[in-house]
Amino acid sequence: MNFCLLLFGIALFGCKQEKKEPIMSEPTSKTKKESIAKSDYATTADGSKIDKYTLINANGMKMEVITYGGIITSLTAPDKKGKYEDIVLGYTTADDYFNGNPFFFGALIGRYGNRIAKGKFTLDGKQYQLPTNDGPNHLHGGKKGFDKVIWTATPIDNEESPAIKLSYISKDLEEGYPGKLTVTVTYTLTKDNTLEIAYEAETDKKTIVNLTQHSYFNLSANFSNTILDHELMLKSSIMLPVDGTLIPTGELKTVKGTPFDFSSAKPIGNDINKQDDQLKKGKGYDHCWIFDDKNAGVREVATLYHKASGRYMQVLTDQPGIQFYSGNFLDGTKASKTGGMYQQRSGLCLETQHYPDAPNQPKFPSVVLNPGEKYTTKTIYKFSVK
Repeated sequence: MNFCLLLFGIALFGCKQEKKEPIMSEPTSKTKKESIAKSDYATTADGSKIDKYTLINANGMKMEVITYGGIITSLTAPDKKGKYEDIVLGYTTADDYFNGNPFFFGALIGRYGNRIAKGKFTLDGKQYQLPTNDGPNHLHGGKKGFDKVIWTATPIDNEESPAIKLSYISKDLEEGYPGKLTVTVTYTLTKDNTLEIAYEAETDKKTIVNLTQHSYFNLSANFSNTILDHELMLKSSIMLPVDGTLIPTGELKTVKGTPFDFSSAKPIGNDINKQDDQLKKGKGYDHCWIFDDKNAGVREVATLYHKASGRYMQVLTDQPGIQFYSGNFLDGTKASKTGGMYQQRSGLCLETQHYPDAPNQPKFPSVVLNPGEKYTTKTIYKFSVK
């Protein structure tokens, strides 16, 4: 046999060739988009660790919240070109939040939002003394209100509408308030570009409660601009005049024919510098408006529009009033997130709430919470363009 043929036969029949299977990739499932993420934010002077939660809804709208004060440090909204930009004022460093936050940027406010005259109120014949941290008066819960405590956060991961539940237990006589108050506040960023804020509270002793949120909005997203060109509408024909220390006098005053008439949308700058005793006392707008349908449940109570960007914000709530504050005390001492310093009126607040100083004014709706009752309220900030 030809040797070459023999070798060929051995190669062909005597050596088993390994069959190679095609490489198959593992089946993959669609990766769930992360809608809420936790990260380290900073550490306070006493060593407390503060976390930051970043929420992103199905559209890409983003909100950042820290566990210190339940503070919203940033919130984006789209302009008429679809560009998402931050539209709330905030500090550029953690220390600015931790060292007082005198402007209450983005914070949860409690136990009592707004002012209580001389820091005093009486329940069932017993007088309580609260800290006075705004001249002679008590403001936004005191020297260490809910804006300066550390909240426990529970994220609720939902690809379309992420949420974060914040919890805090305020001890009996904390900042002078009676009763152990158990509070939860849930921020939800919905798929239709809405920030929903749901408040709940329960007490073991008769007490007073008036919770709110203190974000400053500037829909231009450029904090070097003032908010004077923003068009505001408030569904209210009544406001509460104040004295020289910004405590309501008890009068319910019609806004018709005054600079306080926002029943039809108008630029905030239209009347803010007019000669008016109330504007002089507040250095601008820093007053509570009472809604005409104050017992109607959650409904639209205000709108804010910035023509240049097209951003439009609707405010819905079940609360009877709103404190419109035009950023009058911003004074150029704090650095802005968009460069420069925050100047007077570079942001505005629309704080849904009960009436200021209600515990001392019997004609105002009650803010008393009894054991066995549950305090519940909701406020919604809805963003769109027009």
